[in-house]
Amino acid sequence: MKIFCSGIGGIGLSAYASQMRIRGHEVCGSDKADSAVIRALRELGISVSLSQDGSAFPEGTDLLVYSEAIQPDAPERVIAGKKGIRSISYFKALGELTKDTELIAICGTHGKSSTTAMAAKVLIDAGKDPNVVVGTKMDELNGKNWRKGDGDLWVVEACEYRRSFHFLSPKLILLTNADGDHFDAFRDMDDYEQAFVDFIGKLPEGAPVIAHGNDTRAVSIIKKAGKKLVDADLMPFPTIATPGLHMRQNAQLTLALAEYLKLDKEKTLESLKNFKGTWRRMELKGSTPEGVTVIDDYAHHPAEIKATLAAMREAYPGRRIVCAFQPHTHDRTLKLWKEFSVSFRGASLVIIPNIYDARAESDSGKADVSSFVKAVSEGSEVTCINGKSIPDALDFLKKELKHGDVLVVMGAGNITNLAGDYLKSN
Repeated sequence: MKIFCSGIGGIGLSAYASQMRIRGHEVCGSDKADSAVIRALRELGISVSLSQDGSAFPEGTDLLVYSEAIQPDAPERVIAGKKGIRSISYFKALGELTKDTELIAICGTHGKSSTTAMAAKVLIDAGKDPNVVVGTKMDELNGKNWRKGDGDLWVVEACEYRRSFHFLSPKLILLTNADGDHFDAFRDMDDYEQAFVDFIGKLPEGAPVIAHGNDTRAVSIIKKAGKKLVDADLMPFPTIATPGLHMRQNAQLTLALAEYLKLDKEKTLESLKNFKGTWRRMELKGSTPEGVTVIDDYAHHPAEIKATLAAMREAYPGRRIVCAFQPHTHDRTLKLWKEFSVSFRGASLVIIPNIYDARAESDSGKADVSSFVKAVSEGSEVTCINGKSIPDALDFLKKELKHGDVLVVMGAGNITNLAGDYLKSN
């Protein structure tokens, strides 16, 4: 089959494209900018165009798969429609690929990627040879976000945005939490929770959900779905190298999964102990000659910010924590404004360069950076500065940071470039 992937550089769609290419399909695609992910796709023999005006759309295409970022009026989707070419979203395509398999789906507001990565590592080390699709890159997968196994066992990160995970047919679910997010796609918390209830309801009769029994919202969701809870909080905290309570809780879920699957406990504990973390999850990027430690993190939700900053305090006691945070979407910033404002109490200094405009078409309004900076400063009782832009923020940090400081670059947008740029400038 000849497959064209629009938005192929996305962390999810790139994994799907790789899985299909390695299974013998002809795969090509497009994205708006080059990246390490796209370069890895090209190494697999996948042609990627950096033009999305429709000029790269090839003749003879059998299937168009698009990421959630590609709108219905995008040129490639329009061309496919005119030609009568079947067009489906990434998650629908992933659902078709994994249908009738032994699919373990890992869902939740936060912690999906880290928990999926831990579960994948444990299953690989146990000799279960899983297929993997994860929303980050893993050392254990040679820096990839996917793995092809020989059997029918799949471990997949399942995203709730626009109810995408409803396309999956899981045999087992891990629910990390359900704190609420993506309110451009959900009316309110009830609507958000119902998406999880409906997803869990897709489980076969008798199949359980592994979750934290102390998480009252998660327990309520599982009960509403009429499913059985496997309580991960009955497990001890495994010893892991990555800091933070949230990471130990993710490891708890993985340990509960291993016990449910009757894996060797000692091998599981050893596997988790050797888990090194993943790309953009409290990732240590390096240190400058002047002694500034640089961390890159994907946190873009208030609960994630709190968890990451608490982990940084744990890992680097007594050091100044400087957080460069880029809010991701105006809609999320506006709807979680109060929660964001009190989330930075673990930082010594915060700088906000801009707001990443990821989904302008679904934003309910525009958030003002200066007002946001003031709200964070007052709510978190921390000095918060308007960085004005990423280049200006870099200039500020080069002057501000000193020996012993820890720079935490945080957000789901292009703020990640700041970490590398700062290291290169020193």
